[in-house]
Amino acid sequence: MKTKTTIPEHLGIILDGNRRWAQERGLSPFEGHKKGLERVKQAVKWCGERGVKILTLFVFSTENWKRPAKEINYIMKLALWAVRDYLEELKKADIQLRIIGDRQKCAKALQDEITRAENATKNNKAMILNFALSYGGRAEITEAVKKIISKKIPADKITEKMIGDNLWTSDLDLIIRTGKEQRISNFLIWQAAYSELYFSPKYWPDFTETDLDAALTEYAIRKRRFGK
Repeated sequence: MKTKTTIPEHLGIILDGNRRWAQERGLSPFEGHKKGLERVKQAVKWCGERGVKILTLFVFSTENWKRPAKEINYIMKLALWAVRDYLEELKKADIQLRIIGDRQKCAKALQDEITRAENATKNNKAMILNFALSYGGRAEITEAVKKIISKKIPADKITEKMIGDNLWTSDLDLIIRTGKEQRISNFLIWQAAYSELYFSPKYWPDFTETDLDAALTEYAIRKRRFGK
């Protein structure tokens, strides 16, 4: 087991490959998304055991709204089920849940469950779990700029720190992407400026605890210079 000094404080995971996992097995995309959700619950547990303080999971992007309506509806039903039925486990594990993204695009029932879960876990301390749902990095930066403008702050007073403080979450230490693709796909693009990147050839439903440890081992031996 690795010591906490080698563990990223903020870990982001791009959960990619659910549909391709299902396709290669002759299954419907729905089966891939269902299996992917099961893996999410396991991954949260693994990360908590290793001392990750903030875990951000990219579960549904702003671009994903262009997918077929049946698939979107199924994913949103899974999200509703996950937020509702996972709540007691999060409370027991002292995990704070946050949803980052444009939740106004989601059905009201899901919005209500999100609000209930966030309120119920807002004082939890062990870990912050961000679900990036209906999320896009450019949209997040746009919203931060709008907030700053609404405060009527003069242009010469705007700093990088101010922009960062108005984003939905903090800087990332490590990004893991599954599913064989090697890009960050609009995921926390401000916060990822100096993130370490790790690309796993596994589809998300096949990602294991051993695969997580392999990524953390690679992170531990890298030298982070932040441009210096």
